[in-house]
Amino acid sequence: MEGFELYAYQKEVAERALHKENIIIWLPTGGGKTRAAVYVAKKHLEATPRAKVVVLVNKVHLVDQHYKNEFEPRLGRDYKVLPVSGETVEKDFFGKVLQEKDVVICTAQLLHNALINKEEDRHVDLSDITLLIIDECHHTNKDGVYNKVMTFYLEKKLKGEKSLPQILGLTASPGTGGATDLHKAVEHVLQICANLDSAIVSTKNFVAELNEKVPRPKKQFDIVDARPKDPFGDQLKSMMLIIHEFMNIPPEFRLRQCGTQEYELDVVELEKRGVIKDDRLLAQCALHLRQYNNALLINDTLRMIDAYLSLEDFYSRITREIDGTDIFLVGLFQENQVELEILATDSRYGNPKMDKLKSTLLEQFVPSENSKGIIFSKTRKSTHCLKDWVLNDKELKEAGIMPAILTGAGNGISNMTLNEHVAEEGLDIPECNLVVRYGLLTNEIAQQQAIGRARAKDSLYSVVAQKGGREVRREHTNDYLKELTEKAIAKVQEMSPREFSKKIAALQREAAIQRSLDEKLKMEKRSRYPAASVNLVCRSCFTSVASGSDLRLLDGVHYVNVNPDFEKNYKVGGQVVLEKSFEDWEPGCKVCCRECDKDWGFEMKYKGDVLLPNLSIKNLALDTPDNGRLTLKKWKDIPFIVEDFSYEEYCNDNHPDLFD
Repeated sequence: MEGFELYAYQKEVAERALHKENIIIWLPTGGGKTRAAVYVAKKHLEATPRAKVVVLVNKVHLVDQHYKNEFEPRLGRDYKVLPVSGETVEKDFFGKVLQEKDVVICTAQLLHNALINKEEDRHVDLSDITLLIIDECHHTNKDGVYNKVMTFYLEKKLKGEKSLPQILGLTASPGTGGATDLHKAVEHVLQICANLDSAIVSTKNFVAELNEKVPRPKKQFDIVDARPKDPFGDQLKSMMLIIHEFMNIPPEFRLRQCGTQEYELDVVELEKRGVIKDDRLLAQCALHLRQYNNALLINDTLRMIDAYLSLEDFYSRITREIDGTDIFLVGLFQENQVELEILATDSRYGNPKMDKLKSTLLEQFVPSENSKGIIFSKTRKSTHCLKDWVLNDKELKEAGIMPAILTGAGNGISNMTLNEHVAEEGLDIPECNLVVRYGLLTNEIAQQQAIGRARAKDSLYSVVAQKGGREVRREHTNDYLKELTEKAIAKVQEMSPREFSKKIAALQREAAIQRSLDEKLKMEKRSRYPAASVNLVCRSCFTSVASGSDLRLLDGVHYVNVNPDFEKNYKVGGQVVLEKSFEDWEPGCKVCCRECDKDWGFEMKYKGDVLLPNLSIKNLALDTPDNGRLTLKKWKDIPFIVEDFSYEEYCNDNHPDLFD
């Protein structure tokens, strides 16, 4: 801890936490929120008997990042500090770990699991924790896991229990929650404060110091004209029109412009309609149209060859044609494949956005100054395409620009010493002199986090976009919402302590009533049908494959089929590999429909000796007694109760030899 000091603005925002108040520290990205939190944790550990500090993060890679960069270097000499994630063995006995350590850094999901687990070595009660630090605490809303953790806190508070941890939230921006006027934005900020039982604090006396230590980059819009000609995109659109004519779109349904997010929403809806109405022609055509639309979106942002390869990959995975619909759709692609590939490699029709991105990189990149940059792009797939582009572009290679993909998965960021980075959101790379927003439409919170990563002197924040495009409009909207957030926070901070406490208490009571109503409705929905009256059907070929009564809920998470006859309906594919390891099970092979090869999930090898098909509800549909066919995204929405899995009961019924 030697030499551990804060700037004056950090001390100011941490001051109330040192007096045991629940607060949210609001500082911009790069302002040192985590450092202030470490300082509060240190003072708390020194002053609190049997102190236990838990630091919650919302992404796995942040567990190690906070441990290695902040908490271990500054607390590790005097206290026992441990990072715990789904990738570490300590997750399986979290309660015991908390007893033995002083500071635990973990994902919020792990703490929530421990709060609901009743086993002694795994269970944690909030009264076991004396200081709870919540990173990126603006996510404490709705059904988010942060809010689930804080629900335990608020329920205890409303019952009058006193043994509760002190709360310290950290955020670069609580946002407006979708509000566009001041009154509703204030309501949103108050709701975040109520959810965290905390006041929001920012620097008042040292704003100049904060601005000096966290400089804002120069912002520029790098605008390009649309492609003068786009024969590759035109060819994709003509193929989509052929599918439109083939599929008999319902007359009342109007598809919006292809190559847009709105069109994607439309074909997703058509696929659902097809499944529900037992219309495989409609469902499969919609599924393929979504792939073509995705190719158009890639073509708009990346290289034509990236768009072509996305389609080629999709069709290469189709291993069986079970009816005329499949024959038509696969045949259409195969008939046009050669022409598509020729067009995709024609350099005359390259993407002007990528040309602008290249010029921006070359202008800002200065090898002698060890330049670093981040390109924020929409998807993991796009980061791979951008990396391949940089590696294969002659001018970028000659400039010494070396790309790497940095995502939120915790894949060795700390070991990279690179001149240039291609990354997704969610990372914290210091001293970048270039941040590029490329093909992104996000909210004001993500915008401010991106801007805050351009921390080097004379850094640049660039928005590469097409003239008249939505990205530019969204950027201006985000600027407005940033100002609205600041005004809303100021209004909340101007409230008297009495008025603020009164509003927070009212919101907490309302939330408790709403939770009770929601839980009642959920139970009513879950009890709508007996499990045996619901059938599971393949979402692709509509074959009935299982009864709801065949399912069991394993470890509160996995929906497995325990009927031995179920194996007649599926075949196994390749081995599934997961980055995480688990105490009681390991993944087996993919589980696919025997009729059409639709992926249903994968086998779980449970306790080393039992294979259980673990199913994904989004790849199945439900036939109900009186409400027709349902399509669902999540198991929590099914309209029947699934019994908990019993290992002993299953083995007695299916493997009695295991107990001999």
